[in-house]
Amino acid sequence: MPLLQNHIAVITGAASGIGRAIALGYAREGAQVALLDTNEEAVAEAAQEIRRSGGQAESFKLDVSKRADCIAIAKRIAEHVGKVSILVNNAGIARRNGMLGAAEAVISDWEDIIAINLTGVFNVTHAFLEPLRANKGRIVNIGSIQSFVHIRTPSSPAYTAAKHGVLGFTKALAAELGKDGVRVNAIGPGFIATPLNAKTRSDHPEYVKIFVDHTPLGRAGTPEDIVGPAIFLASDLSAYVTGSIVMADGGYRAV
Repeated sequence: MPLLQNHIAVITGAASGIGRAIALGYAREGAQVALLDTNEEAVAEAAQEIRRSGGQAESFKLDVSKRADCIAIAKRIAEHVGKVSILVNNAGIARRNGMLGAAEAVISDWEDIIAINLTGVFNVTHAFLEPLRANKGRIVNIGSIQSFVHIRTPSSPAYTAAKHGVLGFTKALAAELGKDGVRVNAIGPGFIATPLNAKTRSDHPEYVKIFVDHTPLGRAGTPEDIVGPAIFLASDLSAYVTGSIVMADGGYRAV
């Protein structure tokens, strides 16, 4: 029997990269998936790809930083898809202006990254809390190696702060919702080659080398490398796992 049969899963940031890969993986494991993203055309195409493969998928446009829109989408999904039992908070952006950069860029980075990468996780989780509690659901938050460290390549302090916050939110929610049977965990990707960082990888191959040289497995990750941990944390295989982060970083934090 597929590991996620009879589950309805919501994945944010599902138009590309890690989110899209997780949506495809969940559908392969029998889940009915709702894909959310700001890119309406791309997320619709991702849902269509799942349907072409025989899976069940619907897509919705959503900016996770807009709390009222998150509440509205949760209501639409409840009415048209069903009661959600799995939530993956994956939506995020990355910028590389340090604290000593131009003031306008630093301030803009802080406001945008915190709004999407941290407050967005709260907004979506809060919007879907009722069905998740009713179904003893599973929440999977996408953290980062930057949930623990600030990387040596250029990166904004806002991104590191947001990913630290995601891990803290994961632990706090796990402690509060455990009595309801809701499990809350995170995944900590290392350097994953996605469309989000394609330009940086192209323009700055030296950044890639810094990451790979520090990674025991000796390569960048792919979105598919995150799918296994995401399935594990959403399935009954992890029935006694909550408040944890599964690192999928090629060993980056081991050295």
